[in-house]
Amino acid sequence: MTSTQSLLSNRVLQLAESETLKMARMARELRAQGHDVISLSLGEPDFDTPDHIKEAAYQAMKEGYTKYTPVSGLPELTKAISEKFKRDNNLDYAPDQIVVSNGAKQAIYNICQALLNPGDEVVVFAPYWVSYWEIVKLSEGTPVPVYAGVDREFKPSPQELEAAITERTKFVLFSSPCNPTGTVFNHAELEAYANVLAKYEHVYVVSDEIYEYINFQKAHVSIGSFPQVKDRTITVNGFAKGFAMTGWRLGYMGAPKQVAAACSKIQGQVTSGASAFGQKAGEVALSSDLGPTHAMRDAFLQRRDLVLSLLREIPGLNANHPEGAFYVFPDVSAFYGKTDGVMQIRNSGDLCEYILSKAQVALVSGEAFGDPNCIRLSYAASEAQLREAIRRMKAVLAGLR
Repeated sequence: MTSTQSLLSNRVLQLAESETLKMARMARELRAQGHDVISLSLGEPDFDTPDHIKEAAYQAMKEGYTKYTPVSGLPELTKAISEKFKRDNNLDYAPDQIVVSNGAKQAIYNICQALLNPGDEVVVFAPYWVSYWEIVKLSEGTPVPVYAGVDREFKPSPQELEAAITERTKFVLFSSPCNPTGTVFNHAELEAYANVLAKYEHVYVVSDEIYEYINFQKAHVSIGSFPQVKDRTITVNGFAKGFAMTGWRLGYMGAPKQVAAACSKIQGQVTSGASAFGQKAGEVALSSDLGPTHAMRDAFLQRRDLVLSLLREIPGLNANHPEGAFYVFPDVSAFYGKTDGVMQIRNSGDLCEYILSKAQVALVSGEAFGDPNCIRLSYAASEAQLREAIRRMKAVLAGLR
């Protein structure tokens, strides 16, 4: 008799479940059982979408923006994105070089599907966002990690980047500000990467800048603004993080014209265009006052400083110093091999499960992000929740010997 599982494709059987969504599910299940769970696992701002953006969507619906849209996006939104790229990032993408998608994740999927043939390699800065690795594999590419640890704020050297490039390399993929580390690459660092990549004309650069507006440095820098890689850079962005629009599923990319056309072709056969009224709201978000976004960024900065001060009080935990996004990615390897007398901690997955079961705090294992020595903590939560969560963590970690 044929088993149910044998009917599934090898593609899905080899695909890992998103570790962030897994931990969020486990936290929900515990909460449903009556436990007081504090979830610091999901990368979702705890702020609401600003009222003027919601009002723009409501107004668009009243005006009849409830129909199918062009696959690559409404002309007024692609124009607004083109202007935003020029204004904020010194990037020259014409409207026909822009593809609006159902979230930045779909943009990355489109890119991989449009560019990768079996065996093509993608150099991925590690630690990396969990879905990069799986999307590359799903597209029959081979992810090649370039790793740097907490001691270097997770920033690979230009020499390490160059050593990973081969004739099979199709593109380099990274995020800044970075999920899961909060690392931000500055002008000098990105210029050094651009100088390396300038030598390899067969290699594209895919820069994920979804956390652009949650940046605690003076200015955000886009690698596509450097002339030596300008014509080979694909810039991915979206509305989820900077505008607290996670549930709107609205992202976009700017790319060389042939890449944009290929991604639009892929999207046309998978989802077609993003929602009409959502795109009208996105147009307003990009062209109106960023005051609410800046207020959210300032709140995250305050929370970062609070979290770092509290984490320093936990012996054995070595936290990085993130300059953007809303994550801390501490090294917890000092706890490996320790036990509470019942459970032994072998890796970051064990530690996250231990903290969830004993402290009712949900975190995410660093293994899913390419660094088994770390865990990811999201500080997209209230200060009261953060204080209580870290107090609980400190108490249960003190019980490990």
